[in-house]
Amino acid sequence: MAKPSRFEDLLWTVTTDVAEHPRDLTRHYADRLGVSRVAANKYIQRLEREGWIARSGPSTHPVFSPGYKRKVARRYPLSGLEEHVVWEKDFRPHFSLARNIQSIASHGFTEMVNNAIDHSAGKSVFIGTSQDESTLRVIISDDGVGIFAKIAAALGLPDMRQALFELAKGKLTTDPGKHTGEGVFFTSRMFDAFEISANGLQFNHDASSRHDWLQEAPGVFPNGTAVFMRIALNSSRTTAEVYSQFTAAPEDYDFSKTIVPMRLAKFGDEQLVSRSQAKRLIARFDRFRAVILDFADVQEIGQAFADELFRVYGDSHRAVELLPQNMTEQVEKMWLRAVAPRSS
Repeated sequence: MAKPSRFEDLLWTVTTDVAEHPRDLTRHYADRLGVSRVAANKYIQRLEREGWIARSGPSTHPVFSPGYKRKVARRYPLSGLEEHVVWEKDFRPHFSLARNIQSIASHGFTEMVNNAIDHSAGKSVFIGTSQDESTLRVIISDDGVGIFAKIAAALGLPDMRQALFELAKGKLTTDPGKHTGEGVFFTSRMFDAFEISANGLQFNHDASSRHDWLQEAPGVFPNGTAVFMRIALNSSRTTAEVYSQFTAAPEDYDFSKTIVPMRLAKFGDEQLVSRSQAKRLIARFDRFRAVILDFADVQEIGQAFADELFRVYGDSHRAVELLPQNMTEQVEKMWLRAVAPRSS
């Protein structure tokens, strides 16, 4: 791997550099890089051309300020870390965001950093946030055990991929005394794109796609959990809007509805045919009033699977409304066959 250039190194600190040295940026870079003021000024001119800084005032005594491109990256020890203090002190002041985007960024940032503090069993966390003319990006990466391994161990799951499926439902936490289990679920739906990478697995939720993706993939970081979040700066989405999508009624602010991507219930090439698969699927459905079962990309299901899910579970949990959608003709027939006895 090629060694980063001095200019690339500057990109990681330029936003805070210009905030701390608005009137003596040239001298600061000359001292820091061990170069002449002329050489330092060339770096500054390039930073200005590429949108990282803006110049005002007289040419002989310019005043610099952040440009439309901004980046802040820091690493923190997890012991004693307070996520809201980090956001308010080290990150929020350096970014220019509309109120709704700032609210979403604050939510995602603090929720994911708090997860690293409370659950990762790691020692440190890297946080990187960047903004350009159109997009805000956030990276949060800890050096802990990895979220999928942690959930699988805590719940006694036979496969780490099942941990991801449980996470996709929402209301999952390994520490109910501290967390409701809603943080990852809601955060993933506030951003345009949300990715978790850990333990050789990668989960993607993209607002522009009907599908959530789970795949085996090496992570960018060697250990722990890495979360990547992205949202367009002109997005009109709000935190209130996202919460309302999963609330049964305006007067009921309990998290009562979830969407379950049924394709994530399949491991590899297996088909959804058995009662044991259905029992694995319905774990914690009773925490919701309505469960939307999204059968996109599921071509067929077995009679036993459908009977266990729709008849057996449905009859014994009538307070939970099961709402299948995006069914193929075969899946719909299995559903109708399973629910027919209940309507007769």
